Amino acid sequence: MAELGRLDELPIEFRNGLTAQNLVPLWPSLRAALPYEIPSRRTRPMVWRYADIRPRLLEAGELTPIEKAERRVLVLANPGLGLENMQATPSIYIGMQLILPRETAPNHRHSPSAVRFVVEGEGGFTVVDGEKLPMERGDLILTPSGLWHEHGHEGEGPVVWLDALDLPVVYSLEASYCLEGDPQAVRNQPDASQTRYRRAGLLPYSALNRPRADYPLRRFPWRETQAALHDLAGVTDANEIVQLAYVNPETGHECLPILGFSAIMLRPGETIRPPRRSASAVLHVVEGDGQAAIDGAKLDWSDQDTLAIPTHASVEIVNRSATKTAYLFQVDDAPMQRKLGFYEEFADRRSGSMR
Repeated sequence: MAELGRLDELPIEFRNGLTAQNLVPLWPSLRAALPYEIPSRRTRPMVWRYADIRPRLLEAGELTPIEKAERRVLVLANPGLGLENMQATPSIYIGMQLILPRETAPNHRHSPSAVRFVVEGEGGFTVVDGEKLPMERGDLILTPSGLWHEHGHEGEGPVVWLDALDLPVVYSLEASYCLEGDPQAVRNQPDASQTRYRRAGLLPYSALNRPRADYPLRRFPWRETQAALHDLAGVTDANEIVQLAYVNPETGHECLPILGFSAIMLRPGETIRPPRRSASAVLHVVEGDGQAAIDGAKLDWSDQDTLAIPTHASVEIVNRSATKTAYLFQVDDAPMQRKLGFYEEFADRRSGSMR
């Protein structure tokens, strides 16, 4: 490899002249922008422990009424990316949101897309464009870009969910904004997960005669996802990963354009080694106890903990229980990378890639 010229090798008069004209020479920084083999990464392998987050979140509920917070959230910020930037990975924002009984998080819509994955509590709900979506533990709720949504709590005790947004991407494009709205009129019928899209492979017949809907299903109940994982595990070889993707039931494509979502089941005592990927990811522990080795960093995890996985990371995940199943919810930026044409999976760190 040829050694590139350094900035300090250039005459100071030349450098000052470039600066005065808002110009920068590429070659001294070329390898920083285009390193060989592995990208430059600031994202750290991380685990945020729910046992640490929960008391802080409840304290925030005492300190800040919902009227002053609008959304009462503690952001899971990766220190490698700078806490002020509120990024779990370069493309993924993760927060833990709290709503208390009889509170309402007001109606708004925004350019970033968001999902809610329910961590604990009963009685919460989200309204998306007039469709009231119950929030039960493990449910995935979509609030796509531009759709009105608000949250409420009709039960007792705290309700907490994980927010995952493509906010870092949209913000970096200087396209992130929000609009306030009046409370929505709620349709007096169960949500589509209980009616129109109750079974995989079955659609309302009218869906065949109209353009495919962008977001026909906005709630994915965990009880059905968990049952589907067990069914899949029964026909999955011991050396294969039990993993299901959340998709648009009318198109089969990812639910949202930038971020992807999936559920992973680890059988008792199982160790999985996903392929090294160009995508970054966040793993949330729905249930279980184990350890993850991410680029050699060993991170213990248990119920409701959340982990950050950098791009191009080598990953090994172990279910430490010999008797209990573990379940993980994964957020990644693979859909965006696929659309941009550079998503890859690698056989190993040094060998060629497999698309």
